[in-house]
Order: sequence, then C-alpha cells, then structure tokens
Amino acid sequence: MLVLTRKIEESIMIGDDIEIKVLAVSGKSVKIGIKAPKSLPVYRKEVYEAIKRENEAAAVSSKVDLDSISGLLKESKRT
Repeated sequence: MLVLTRKIEESIMIGDDIEIKVLAVSGKSVKIGIKAPKSLPVYRKEVYEAIKRENEAAAVSSKVDLDSISGLLKESKRT
C-alpha cells in the first residue's frame, strides 16, 4: 500500500483522470473529494462490498433457477 501525507486542499492524482483532494480534517475524520470520470463508479468500501455480496448471491440464485428451467425443458421434451 502506498502511503502519502497531504494537507488540507492538497491532492493526489491517480493516472490522468482521478484526483483525490483533502477537504477537511476533524478529529479522527477526514473529508475527501474525488474527481473521476462519470463512467468510473466510486463507492465507499462498505457499499462496494455489499454490492459485491448481492451480485454473488444473485449469480448463485440465477444458476439454481437456470438449472430448474433446464430440468423442466427436458421433461417437456419427453412428453
């Protein structure tokens, strides 16, 4: 992990398109601003992890549903 020190109003650039700027520091909290292309989703880590879990759960349930449908199709071809 790269660790950098920045003061209020100082930025970090990631590539040419992403800027992370320190806006304020209060106690143990840091307020940051992020400029990134609209095509690039930016999430808090806990939100990203929740989305990832939901997508994984949906993929598993979709597989089960597809298996059920496949079985029904095979049965209907026999009759």
